Amino acid sequence: MANHRALFKLLGTKSNRLAIGARVTVRTGSLTQFSEVKGGSSYLSQNDLRQHFGLGNNNNMDEVTVRWPSGGSEVLKNVPADFIYTVVEGKGLQPSSHLPGEVIENPHECVPVTGIASPTAKSLNLWEV
Repeated sequence: MANHRALFKLLGTKSNRLAIGARVTVRTGSLTQFSEVKGGSSYLSQNDLRQHFGLGNNNNMDEVTVRWPSGGSEVLKNVPADFIYTVVEGKGLQPSSHLPGEVIENPHECVPVTGIASPTAKSLNLWEV
């Protein structure tokens, strides 16, 4: 049984471009984690602006919520693990990169259920470029 993970790179459009101050909340079963985008944490240093989440043996995230500094939010349901996701404010998920490790043979679809992009959002197949 392998451990799973996911990374989220956020790009602001209404908020600042690096999405500093944005919060990502990931819910997987009974586990809820959150992380905030920070500009730096020490003198003359910089942390990775991507938000990293360890998911243990869960290969799917039940819900991912991005709260933008502008006040908007986007919620995604049934997001597969083991990807580096790019989320653009107002546009949702963009094509993603699979992390090395276990290959997903039958990927799930990830569907935006709420957000600031469009009230008529359609499902997004993450593996189409």
